[in-house]
Amino acid sequence: MRFDREVVEFGAAIHDIGKVEHPGELSGPGSAHEHAGYRLLRSYGVEEKLARFARTHASWTAAETGVEDLLVSLADKVWKGKRVPDLEHLITGHLAAASGQQPWEAFMALDDVLEQIAADADARLAFQASCPVAA
Repeated sequence: MRFDREVVEFGAAIHDIGKVEHPGELSGPGSAHEHAGYRLLRSYGVEEKLARFARTHASWTAAETGVEDLLVSLADKVWKGKRVPDLEHLITGHLAAASGQQPWEAFMALDDVLEQIAADADARLAFQASCPVAA
């Protein structure tokens, strides 16, 4: 599957940057950080193609959503140990189309990788929680 690895890595690294303006969302629910992060990045001259991940990482159904957006969304979810069937289905479709595999074959390979990553989520989240941030 073709995608811009550097763009995905950047998106995975910065997608939650808006939480600096909404620190309550570091440990609680909320989506205000999404547009705040986008505006923050754009105000510092970050290109749209990179800043977009701050606002797109929580939604993957928009018509303009590309493979890179899906991968950043998937990384965000699986890092926390969350599995999102609709998101995984979209990525499976891209993988199957690119590889010539049947969708179920592409999903089985993807599922193995996601399970390995998600298995360590509790340790990552516990470490994150051990570094409290005052809101």
